[in-house]
Amino acid sequence: MKQVLKPNSRSRRVLFLGAAVLQLVCLGLFTIDILSEMSSPDFHTLVETLSVLGLCLSIAVTFREYLHLINRNRRIERELGAATGAFSQMMQENFAQWGLSPAERDVALMSVKGLSVSEIATLRETANGTVKAQCTAIYRKAGVSNRAELISVMIEDLIAGVPLPGQTHQSSST
Repeated sequence: MKQVLKPNSRSRRVLFLGAAVLQLVCLGLFTIDILSEMSSPDFHTLVETLSVLGLCLSIAVTFREYLHLINRNRRIERELGAATGAFSQMMQENFAQWGLSPAERDVALMSVKGLSVSEIATLRETANGTVKAQCTAIYRKAGVSNRAELISVMIEDLIAGVPLPGQTHQSSST
């Protein structure tokens, strides 16, 4: 799966990498300065040396955390993609189980996504009354009375195996 960066993410990455390069340049300059003073070390050279070591540690920790965040974001994006795919598959299975026509499936999907009746009618190039009739048929076939209950059925199916707080995980046969 190709990772697509939003402009904001891309500018943050560029900003971070620019700051990291600046830190490395400063580290190099400070190191050269310390090396030039090593022939006659004094307290100032010691402080500069400790500062450079602190900067090295800071750079190492920053890069480690940066790589950790990149890997975490990739993992979360994969998991979100899998969850989205599972939800989509579960919806299609429900639509098939309920015996929805292709048009009703389209309307049900748009309804679950939150589009209004008029928005659905515009996208499908049909009348509002047609969409309302399709919604009524969908609700009847799904055994619900409105959009909120339809969404509730979808969510309930998706989280059926998740135990309630304070309960242990129970098998789906109960």
